[in-house]
Amino acid sequence: MKLNDPLTALMDNRSHDPFAILGPHSEGTNVRLRVLRHEAQQLCFIDHHQQTQPLQCLDKIGLFEWFGPSKKLPKHYQLTWIDRQQQQHTSIDPYSFKEQLSDFDLHLFNEGQHWHLYNVLGANETIIDGIEGILFATWAPNAEAVHVVGDFNQWDNRRHPMRPRGQSGVWELFLPGIAAGCHYKYAIRHQHSQPISLKSDPYAKRYELRPKTSSMIQAKSQYQWQDQEWTHQRAETDWLHQPYSIYEVHLGSWCRDDNHHFLNYRKLAHRLVDYVKALGFTHIELLPITEHPFDGSWGYQTIGYFAPTSRFGKPDDLRYFINYCHQHQLGVLLDWVPAHFPKDEHGLFRYDGTALYEHDDPRRAEHKDWGTLIYNYGRNEVSNFLIASALYWLDQFHFDGLRVDAVASMLYLDYSRENSEWLPNELGSNENLQAIDFLRTLNHAVHQYHPDVLMIAEESTAWPQVTRPATIGGLGFSMKWNLGWMHDSLTYLDKDPIHRKYHHDLLTFPALYANHENFILSLSHDEVVHGKRSLLYKMPGDEWQQFANLRLLYTYFFTWPGKKLLFMGNEFAQEREWAHDEVLDWSVLNDPLHQGIQRLVTDLNHLYTNTPALHYYDFEHDGFEWLDCHDADQSVISYLRKCNDTIAIVVLNFTPVPRFHYRLGVPYFGTYHEAINSDSSFYGGSNIGNRQTVEVQSIAWMQQPYSIDITLPPLAGLIFIPNKKS
Repeated sequence: MKLNDPLTALMDNRSHDPFAILGPHSEGTNVRLRVLRHEAQQLCFIDHHQQTQPLQCLDKIGLFEWFGPSKKLPKHYQLTWIDRQQQQHTSIDPYSFKEQLSDFDLHLFNEGQHWHLYNVLGANETIIDGIEGILFATWAPNAEAVHVVGDFNQWDNRRHPMRPRGQSGVWELFLPGIAAGCHYKYAIRHQHSQPISLKSDPYAKRYELRPKTSSMIQAKSQYQWQDQEWTHQRAETDWLHQPYSIYEVHLGSWCRDDNHHFLNYRKLAHRLVDYVKALGFTHIELLPITEHPFDGSWGYQTIGYFAPTSRFGKPDDLRYFINYCHQHQLGVLLDWVPAHFPKDEHGLFRYDGTALYEHDDPRRAEHKDWGTLIYNYGRNEVSNFLIASALYWLDQFHFDGLRVDAVASMLYLDYSRENSEWLPNELGSNENLQAIDFLRTLNHAVHQYHPDVLMIAEESTAWPQVTRPATIGGLGFSMKWNLGWMHDSLTYLDKDPIHRKYHHDLLTFPALYANHENFILSLSHDEVVHGKRSLLYKMPGDEWQQFANLRLLYTYFFTWPGKKLLFMGNEFAQEREWAHDEVLDWSVLNDPLHQGIQRLVTDLNHLYTNTPALHYYDFEHDGFEWLDCHDADQSVISYLRKCNDTIAIVVLNFTPVPRFHYRLGVPYFGTYHEAINSDSSFYGGSNIGNRQTVEVQSIAWMQQPYSIDITLPPLAGLIFIPNKKS
């Protein structure tokens, strides 16, 4: 038989449409059936009468054909064959099935509007005409041919060519009889350069443990959630006026077992919940646990946008983790990375042989600082991929929100680039208009389906209205990290106290913009790596002063307007910088000074969460009032935190000099309780203070009708709560 061009393409493993050749094709009342089985010596199908009907082998590389009456061939016929090792095999022919993905699904995807795309693309369990199997689908519009390979076909890239779906760029194939747990990839033949690349599935819901890179077929979860009380409470709560104290965690280095192996999500749940609840935090934020190939990226160079990393277990183990947190009244946030992706060959990099997910122009394609590639947000399908990923974690894993990494790098075309290394937009400016549209659409879609979850931006510039609605020109985030406050505070505290009076504006300036956005104060992982030193060793002076300065910083942190985020280890004054491949130095908690830091963080957390004045108006002018911001000579600031008719008074002394008979204006008559004194011996301080209760005097001061005469401890913060008022 002389092979025509489509057959030649099939035999050369480059057929763009294998269904045009393989499977049954009607010819009048007859049918021509072709099957490609390179490993088969003999091949038959089972007819309606359970009789075997042999197919004729047309060539030496396994193309078989049968021609006969249509009535003999079942709709979904079973093939049986004997391979070269004389072993027998049976399966239903995948090329007997019609197209499965609906035109509407494909239309929504190409329009960038299919928010639950993870149910369509990837490897999804499917039942067709009563036959169970896996429907594989991937987007590779510039590929010449795409094959599914895996341990179910001996990774033979000739066995299962996929069907293209018109102009959508999507390829699909239903493989009957394939079970969850199988490993697979896509073998993608490039259209112009002709090589075949093996790619992991961008929509895979599970991956092998690194350094292996195969995707895994994941069964539909049957996990029984028991967090309905939490989710109902979340939906009924006005988050703007609630306390948020977030414990930021890298699961791989928080704790490990005795053999230095990672703990499972389930074991981590019990240990973390017990620890974090005792400290008084309200939420846990996980550094990225989306699948990533390299431990040293901390999860920020993601490959699997729909797969929890297998380092800590299976997807249902993560569900258990979140469910357990919710049952114990702890929220869980996920650090999520839509700004860039790594260049690993098995990942998104030149996925179909072209710059598909990334830009082709190097002036827009790469983050040179990180060695990663930038998403092409102007391509509908790429934007859809990312938004579907965000919704997946909220839909399927019940996360309470996403912290969106590196937003500033998305907003600016010239981010970390020289003048010759970037292209302006069509308006001639440096804003990435496509990324702006993406972020607005992302936040709209998330809040359309989950109006009660948080979208938090890590945005390091003064971009306006990050946390304001898109309808008035904002980006639509719920909250934004206040990196300005963090930078100014750490810069100030790095100064020797004798010089701090010359930098007093670093303490007062943040008040000018405190209500411009919905801010989270963050003392995050970024501040304790890459030679920046731990928070403790950022503090100047001898050991006593370092611990005192850190206690002072935490008192400032928990009382300044804004929700709170503290990285693991900071709560007990980790001494060395954080290292992703080493567990925290828990042994330092044998030292009373480290115990004191942990006790202070615990007490500040509980005071913050139980005192509306310290959190209710975090984002409004009504929640803050200066008592005195001008005492630069003594490096002292004092302010009120307010909620309606309740207050907390905060006074902070940034010098190692005690201030006796320091007069502080107060609004109410009566007595004031010293709720926190960071210099208490209980926290490792020198125990200078005010014996817990201070009497008000009828002396107007600091534009207040009354005042109190207090002792300010050295390098310490005090928080007073009125016992009564008139």
